[in-house]
Amino acid sequence: TMIQKTKMAIPILIAEDDEEDRMLVEEAMEESLLSNPLYFVHDGEQVMDFLYNRGGYEDKQKFPLPGLILLDLNMPKKDGRQVLSEIRQDPKLKKIPIIVLTTSKAEEDILRTYDLGVNSYITKPVTFDGLVEIVCNLGKYWFEIVTIPYNDEIGH
Repeated sequence: TMIQKTKMAIPILIAEDDEEDRMLVEEAMEESLLSNPLYFVHDGEQVMDFLYNRGGYEDKQKFPLPGLILLDLNMPKKDGRQVLSEIRQDPKLKKIPIIVLTTSKAEEDILRTYDLGVNSYITKPVTFDGLVEIVCNLGKYWFEIVTIPYNDEIGH
């Protein structure tokens, strides 16, 4: 039924400061037929504003708590590492799955983000096809295989 479908389509928050990468992610999502509502923010401060419904994101209907966050590590104002540790310190937010999508292949970055409680770490592919493939797999993995602790309690 319709209700189950909307329940399944959890909102995804995408934190990405690169305009081009944002468009690519959006296109890749469309191509991989993920029907999840997507929300884009440009920097780490906006991520936190979005999650706390402040600074222009007050409307909880329009800006719901995401069921999944795609996080770029290197962002202006507040980088992904700071965002990650802030989210993980908040009991209300810390259960949200976070996937780091970044250009960094540096091992210390990878280990550091796992220490901070990231769920997955994905290095940005160089090609669009590579990105579509990753998004498809993400969709399969996160929305078909894994049961996410996303419920009305978190959602409101």
